Amino acid sequence: MLYAILCYHDEDLVGSWTREQDADVMTKLAVVQDKLKKQGRLGPVARLLPTTAATTLRKDDPPVVLDGPYAETKEQLLGFYVVDCKNLDEALDVARDLGAANPGGAYEIRPVGLFNPGDTQT
Repeated sequence: MLYAILCYHDEDLVGSWTREQDADVMTKLAVVQDKLKKQGRLGPVARLLPTTAATTLRKDDPPVVLDGPYAETKEQLLGFYVVDCKNLDEALDVARDLGAANPGGAYEIRPVGLFNPGDTQT
């Protein structure tokens, strides 16, 4: 089963990291990603641009386009992984490995129901 691991963190805090701090976190995350890729379990991974680059389409009648994210929150969605796991416990293990590499924030784990099935390999 595919699981989405959604990465939440304080965008201002992450944005304040030096290039060296950011590179260090990315290097640690790459270790986890490489392990999953070698196992054939890593699907798409994305690091989202800041919420200041977001646009929201409100489904009102008529629809309204707004600059920025839909809601103000303490932590923002900064990226996501799609990982092939046998069950939720295995997905939690992957999230724990990612969490050990990336300090702070939270991971939300959700089963993925594919609307248009595709290859999980990157």
